Amino acid sequence: MLETIAWLSIALALLCALWIAFDEVRHPQAMGVMNVVWPVTALYFSIFALWAYYRVGRKQTKAAMSGMKMGHDHAMATEHVAHGRQRVSPTAWQVAVGTTHCGAGCVLADVLCEFAIAVYGITLLGSMLWAEYTIDFVAAWTFGIIFQYFAIKPMGKLTAGQALVAAIKADTLSIIAFQIGMYSWMALMFFKLFPHPHHLSPFQPQYWLMMQIAMICGYATSYPMNWWLIRIGLKEAM
Repeated sequence: MLETIAWLSIALALLCALWIAFDEVRHPQAMGVMNVVWPVTALYFSIFALWAYYRVGRKQTKAAMSGMKMGHDHAMATEHVAHGRQRVSPTAWQVAVGTTHCGAGCVLADVLCEFAIAVYGITLLGSMLWAEYTIDFVAAWTFGIIFQYFAIKPMGKLTAGQALVAAIKADTLSIIAFQIGMYSWMALMFFKLFPHPHHLSPFQPQYWLMMQIAMICGYATSYPMNWWLIRIGLKEAM
């Protein structure tokens, strides 16, 4: 029964991700990196990500934004991110979309790393879970900073180095917060729900159903952190 539910959940998530990706071909996002972020978000939020895309993402396409005077606003927003001086009061949707940045990096890292760890049988301190925690975090941080960099760099006159520093400031704490939620569910899955000798493998659909839940948990713990980062001006309000 759980395997059937897992396959259905995975299939629906993939369908939503493909739907968004195909729609973005005709309606590309004004911020290029969001063309990746939205489909990746659908891999764990599924139908809810599709709804959010049409609710918010479609308002941020190149066509929708072309009539707006964005240059001054983007430059100011980038300066705020770089220097952390401007306090703003973000809306719930701005925080939600901002949280998808670190979420997308974490998801891509987890998918790639979980398969690699399983294939090569990598362990740390005798446990595959500790290896997953360590490797996933390094990869998630790297992907998250890359995503944030490409959100910041095109929006102002920062040098590559300044944009990188701004990206690190903007996303490091949110990635840590995301991993806390995700790792907490993974620990529950590893020690309680599917303890040895019934550990799930990345080659089982049930594993990815559990990881979808883990990623949603990570999003939930990262959301307050993103609100705070935007509030104090270290992260841009999307």
